[in-house]
Amino acid sequence: MAAKKEIKRIAKIQLIGGQAKPGPALASIGINMAEFTKQFNDQTRDRMGEVVPCVITAFSDKSFTFIIKTTPASVMLKKAAKIQKAGKNQLTDVVATITKEQALEIARYKMPDLNAYDEEMALRMIAGTAKQMGIKIKDVDLTPKKNGGKQ
Repeated sequence: MAAKKEIKRIAKIQLIGGQAKPGPALASIGINMAEFTKQFNDQTRDRMGEVVPCVITAFSDKSFTFIIKTTPASVMLKKAAKIQKAGKNQLTDVVATITKEQALEIARYKMPDLNAYDEEMALRMIAGTAKQMGIKIKDVDLTPKKNGGKQ
């Protein structure tokens, strides 16, 4: 049995799919940057140009493992709403409106990374992010349920 490697650092970074390059963000993690960028770019070729969150576990011998996550909800909401920036004040600014179907599609995509039991709860999480960004979702009510959200 191989000796257990000592974990040096766990880092969360966001890179562009298929376009990772060695640089300061990777240098500070203390891994073999060339090997990481090669593996990352190979695994994210199908997500070219998208923001891809990644959790890197760096070991003391400069080896590493990494897990690729789904694109952030804020990025997907901006794309669905066809906007460049979110609203500055979520109480007064409504910068765009998207349909419930668009929001549900984002929720389904994000489901593996969300702490939600079902699509309805995932949709409410996405709707909360949208509200913070000044994006309104048609036919989605974010008022709390009277029984504490329990069905």
